[in-house]
Amino acid sequence: MTQTTHRTPDTTARQDDPFPVKGMDAVVFAVGNAKQAAHYYSTAFGMKLVAYSGPENGSRETASYVLENGSARFVFTSVIKPTTDWGRFLARHVADHGDGVIDLAIEVPDARAAYAYAVEQGAKSIAEPYELKDEHGTVVLAAIATYGETRHTLVERSGYDGPYLPGYVAAKPIVEPPAQRTFQAIDHCVGNVELGKMDEWVAFYNKVMGFTNMKEFVGDDIATEYSALMSKVVADGTLKVKFPLNEPAIAKKKSQIDEYLEFYGGPGCQHIALNTNDIVATVRTMCAAGVEFLDTPDSYYDTLGEWVGETRVPIDTLRELKILADRDEDGYLLQIFTKPVQDRPTVFFEIIERHGSMGFGKGNFKALFEAIEREQAKRGNL
Repeated sequence: MTQTTHRTPDTTARQDDPFPVKGMDAVVFAVGNAKQAAHYYSTAFGMKLVAYSGPENGSRETASYVLENGSARFVFTSVIKPTTDWGRFLARHVADHGDGVIDLAIEVPDARAAYAYAVEQGAKSIAEPYELKDEHGTVVLAAIATYGETRHTLVERSGYDGPYLPGYVAAKPIVEPPAQRTFQAIDHCVGNVELGKMDEWVAFYNKVMGFTNMKEFVGDDIATEYSALMSKVVADGTLKVKFPLNEPAIAKKKSQIDEYLEFYGGPGCQHIALNTNDIVATVRTMCAAGVEFLDTPDSYYDTLGEWVGETRVPIDTLRELKILADRDEDGYLLQIFTKPVQDRPTVFFEIIERHGSMGFGKGNFKALFEAIEREQAKRGNL
């Protein structure tokens, strides 16, 4: 049985919001080779290198590359030679988990107030509020822990106009980005947690950040013949920051969540969804650059038009590019998922084009999970 709760975005400032947010600031990855990761996301995802920190400008321990596409910002950091606790943490994180997300940074209007509220509500502190300054101004940062070894850095940057943070310098693009932007923003970031832990982390976001439950998916709509999972979505009041949380469910075989937890070595960020205004152009551009997307059988499209209705993209084009479609009471969406972007079957990406719908493709869950299971079977992990 599936239950869903619909919420309408509140675009006005909520005076009573105890934890106001401005949006996602950055998704920060710990990787084995940040230089090569920056090149891959520049060429394959069409992102633009905008800032850098490394030995050339005083960072002896780590190298970090900052890439952007619209408001979406990714930071790739690797260790050159670990000499501090931070460097040793990064080196161990990559050894234990492979390339993965270490920080889902959130921009807030007041980092000190956000941190104080979160800790008062029970959040584990990683870094008390501190300032970074340079000629471009001042940034206030603080950090709290969430599932696994993931953190939320709280970023107050209204008094800063530099390329990213103090300590970073502006960088030239690695390659010229495509004429048409491949995506514009981060739509949502999905976390995978252990069996029995989903509700615990939903309650964490409810209490610590004042997030409320947006959607819930359980039962047959989120299961196949072989595997199952449960998912709940928490979001801030304006729906600028959305975090679906998944846990495995008991089934005949190993689910995609089980596989992720096994190969990642614990809970973590499973995938990042990216908003695009033209999913057809985005998929064509990324495919041409070598990005691999999950396949969908032709049979999915035989009856798609009967229940999804008319969409901006013709069914034949959706079929050609293996793009999924779903409709709810508010409109429809188009979506497609990449295969894992590293050798471990862990982190992947979603491309999503929304037309009114604020859902997550409930009607596509079975088709998506079956596609993932086909890849699991190839890897011998089903």
